[in-house]
Amino acid sequence: MADTDVPKAAAEPPKPVHIGGESFLDRLLPHLKKIMFAGAAIAAVAAIVFGVRAFKQRGQKKETVGLASVLELTGRDLRGSAGADPNKPTFVDTKERSAAVLDGLTKAETSIPGPAFKAGLLFDTGKFDEAITEYKTCTAVEGIEGVLCREGLGLALEAKADATTGDGRTAAFQAALDAFKAMQPADDGLRAAYAHYHQGRMLLILTKRDEAKAQFEKAKELGKNTADLPDLIEKRLAALASG
Repeated sequence: MADTDVPKAAAEPPKPVHIGGESFLDRLLPHLKKIMFAGAAIAAVAAIVFGVRAFKQRGQKKETVGLASVLELTGRDLRGSAGADPNKPTFVDTKERSAAVLDGLTKAETSIPGPAFKAGLLFDTGKFDEAITEYKTCTAVEGIEGVLCREGLGLALEAKADATTGDGRTAAFQAALDAFKAMQPADDGLRAAYAHYHQGRMLLILTKRDEAKAQFEKAKELGKNTADLPDLIEKRLAALASG
C-alpha cells in the first residue's frame, strides 16, 4: 500500500485526538493534583491548592503567586460553553486557553506541574513537535503522569502523521501505533481501555480492519465502566460492520 493511500485521520469520526470532545488539558485536570504532588516542590503546590501555609522566601512567593494565577486560568470556561458565567472572563476556545496557561507558566518561571501538563498545553496549541519533545522526557515516569505522557506522545505523533503527505505517511501512523502499544501494556493498568481504543483507531487508519476490530472489542471489555468510551467504541464497531 502506498503512503498516499492512508486515509486522513480527520475524516474518521469521531475526532481522533479529542476523546469525547475534550482537549488534552481537559483530560489532565482531573489528575492534576496527583501529578503536582509527585513533583519536587510538594510544599509549594500544597500551599497553592489547599492554602496550607504562606511562604516567606521571595522566590517561593513569586512562584506561588504565579502558579495560583495559572490554576485560575485552567478553571476558566470557554465562551458559549454550557454553564459559562457571562460575567466572568472566558476563553474563545481551547487553543486560546492553553496558550494563556503556557504564557502564565513561563512568567511564573516554574517547572510545576510537570512535563505532562506542559506537553498537553503545547499539544492543544498545535505545537506538535515541541509537545513530542516534552512528552519524551516523562514517558518513563511511574503512575498516572507516565501513562498520560505515553498517551500524549501517541496523540502528538498521530497529529503529526495526519499532517504528513506523500512518502512517510504510513510510517508516521505506524509510529503513533507503536506509541499507543507502549502506553499501557498491562490490561489491569491505568487507562488500559484507552490504550486499546487508540490502537484500534491507528490500525483502522492503516486499513488493518480485523486487527482494529479486535482492539475495539478489547477496549469495550475493559472500558465498559468509563464515561466516554462505550459510545465511541460502538460507533467504530458499527462503522466496521457496515463497511
